[in-house]
Amino acid sequence: MTQIPAHMTAIDPAQPGGPEVLQPVERPVPRPGPGELLIKVAAAGVNRPDILQREGKYPPPPGAPSIPGLELAGEVVGLGEGADARLLGRPVMALVAGGAYAEYAVAPSGQCIAVPTCLSMVEAAALPETLFTVWHNLVERGRAAPGETVLVHGGTSGIGTMAIKLGKVSGLTMIVTAGSPEKCARALQIGADHAIDYRAQDFVAEVKGIAPDGVHIVLDMVGGDYVPRNLDCLAEEGRHVSIAVQRGASAEIPIWKIMQRRLTLTGSTLRARDAAFKTALRDTLVRTVWPLLADGRLKPEIDSTFPLAQAADAHRRMDAGEHVGKVVLTVG
Repeated sequence: MTQIPAHMTAIDPAQPGGPEVLQPVERPVPRPGPGELLIKVAAAGVNRPDILQREGKYPPPPGAPSIPGLELAGEVVGLGEGADARLLGRPVMALVAGGAYAEYAVAPSGQCIAVPTCLSMVEAAALPETLFTVWHNLVERGRAAPGETVLVHGGTSGIGTMAIKLGKVSGLTMIVTAGSPEKCARALQIGADHAIDYRAQDFVAEVKGIAPDGVHIVLDMVGGDYVPRNLDCLAEEGRHVSIAVQRGASAEIPIWKIMQRRLTLTGSTLRARDAAFKTALRDTLVRTVWPLLADGRLKPEIDSTFPLAQAADAHRRMDAGEHVGKVVLTVG
């Protein structure tokens, strides 16, 4: 039986600010509630929402801990009432609404997936947020089907690299944008079919040269003035899926063009969705994607790792925009 301490080290800034506010502090070890698991964290993924939370622009949803971190991997060391006792002692990866930047965290059991033996704990921690997001938006909301062509902005981000890899094993043609020739080259190495340097090239013109009839789906994390340009890239019956708004939450769009070409505009957020939705999504991933993880056909792209105490440096790496794939914190 693992001895569980009363206190733990965590990253829990008292006020918003730059990366320097991410300093280790002592916090009580959380207690799992009904249906929850207590996990001894081995690694935690770093995501763009963590940056926004640190800056005070994305507060945790009601009931979520103030400790940042939306995904983790570790060993189950405690069970809440009604939780499956068979999970005790097992390695899991978990999607959480917060709390991953710590030595211990709680997660609803319905948001946990057993870690395949072929994955390291760092790789496992880099998966939940990206897999849940990419699958739901590309496959469920975007209705991606084999043989279709997809445009993904931010192709070398954690989301972008997972979209490339999941798209390729799903029979999709993947076009991505990235911010330098070096990043474009990396995107192609990871598996993208085409990579466009958005700083040096007009991505609309480039997409039309690659896919004259347009792409079937745009997976957009940019928003703002990209949205009408994205619509110019879509084929008839195309789907535009918004998952972030880095260039702004408002856009002027040509409604007549949407009507003429029967376009669909959709999108989603994940963090604030309820446990029932996330559990259903987890169950779908276990059926469809877990086999790809278990046999090694799908793995996350790891950019770098930092010890938990150096969370500030991990955020500086994200802020600099130089990363390709996932930045991960290691714990213990």
